[in-house]
Amino acid sequence: MRILVPLAEGFEEIEAVSVIDILRRADIEVVTAGLKEGPVGGSHNILILPDTSLNKIDFRDFDGIVLPGGSPGFVNLGNDERILNMAREMDRAGKYVAAICAAPSVLIKAGVLQGRKATVSPSGQAQVAACAEFCEDRVVVDKNLITSRSPGTALEFALKLVEVIVGKEKMLQIKAQTLAI
Repeated sequence: MRILVPLAEGFEEIEAVSVIDILRRADIEVVTAGLKEGPVGGSHNILILPDTSLNKIDFRDFDGIVLPGGSPGFVNLGNDERILNMAREMDRAGKYVAAICAAPSVLIKAGVLQGRKATVSPSGQAQVAACAEFCEDRVVVDKNLITSRSPGTALEFALKLVEVIVGKEKMLQIKAQTLAI
């Protein structure tokens, strides 16, 4: 399993790093890719050096994509046609498409959320409800689509990704190892 986590300037650090860490603990290959070369600054001024850049990967080599939120990170993701295309194509192929916090708005722009069940940060509720079945749950799964609400739900989101991708047994193992609630 290979999962792509694109990092755009202004990404939410907790959402990105929690997902990357938990998925890697579950022996899922995670590749972080900046929208451009070099370090990427998070919304709280933490610099992360991605594994690569989007220009150096072929998204078809991945089993899914996880979009972190953060402001203006989610805006930057949504303004990048490569990200929109990846989300569309991965969804069409039945691959995992996941987004947390405000990043489900990127999936709206890509045409992925329409008619699906999803959640989003409180500020994006009306936007999601206009095209999808908005759920207040902390993490929502609708087939290959996984969404979550905020930095405070990042660990639950990451654990749900593990459960969906490699199974409940592995998720419970990681949950026990990390003393997650």
